[in-house]
Amino acid sequence: MKICGKRAPMNSDLIPSAENAVVDLIKVVGENPKREGLLKTPHRVVKSLLELTSGYKDDPKQILSATFSEPCDEMVIVRDIRFWSLCEHHMLPFHGVATVGYLPKDRIVGLSKIGRLVHCFSRRLQVQERLTQEIANSLMETLKPYGVGVIIKASHLCMEMRGAKTAAEMVTSCLLGDFRKAETRAEFLSM
Repeated sequence: MKICGKRAPMNSDLIPSAENAVVDLIKVVGENPKREGLLKTPHRVVKSLLELTSGYKDDPKQILSATFSEPCDEMVIVRDIRFWSLCEHHMLPFHGVATVGYLPKDRIVGLSKIGRLVHCFSRRLQVQERLTQEIANSLMETLKPYGVGVIIKASHLCMEMRGAKTAAEMVTSCLLGDFRKAETRAEFLSM
């Protein structure tokens, strides 16, 4: 799977029409968009959506470009990276934690870069399965380690607030390279 790069720059000419679309949505639900509490809502919604999808502006390869030569041959794991994303089907939030691990070959990457990579992909319209794969594939393609493992646990408001109306945690994983070997997989999963 090829990792996604940057999208085209935001077209600020579309902001007024996006705000008008929010006015229409307010009308659809039976509210008055001219009511005092809703006057600035269209602007706030568009501004919020742009912030929540700011990951399209980030380049995963750029995030991982600063690496260090280090003779490390043990698993590197960053646990419980908190993230928020928007489900691409309903544009409702899902949130959780990511655990990302890799077996360095020649190079390591700074700890903060792993968190930035998770946020790069989570701040896009997503499904959890693809989010998990994009993080793993990006690390594998850029760092070229012996292997990569990513586990994401998340709660989806599209399931909790509507539809099934059931609280549940979804767990996805992507294991690449040596992480597919039984002993490496077991070590990663036990940590």
